[in-house]
Amino acid sequence: MRTVSATEASRRFSDLLDAIEAGDTVTVTRGNRPIAEIRPAPHRTGRDLRAALATSPPPDDRFAANIADAVANLTDEEADPWADA
Repeated sequence: MRTVSATEASRRFSDLLDAIEAGDTVTVTRGNRPIAEIRPAPHRTGRDLRAALATSPPPDDRFAANIADAVANLTDEEADPWADA
């Protein structure tokens, strides 16, 4: 983990992003107080989605009907939302 001042972070932001992309976590300080921690974004995979779906209950009997109702309400018309205002 690395610590930088807010001033240094703003002056060397591109270098800071390079370090974060390489896996570093950076704490940004202002007046010697930590104000932010920047770390690499987590990588999401199909395995993550499968794991999340495995813990979700299956759709109920009304699911297909709810989707059909929603699709029926869609329109291709480009109406002016302010026409009646």
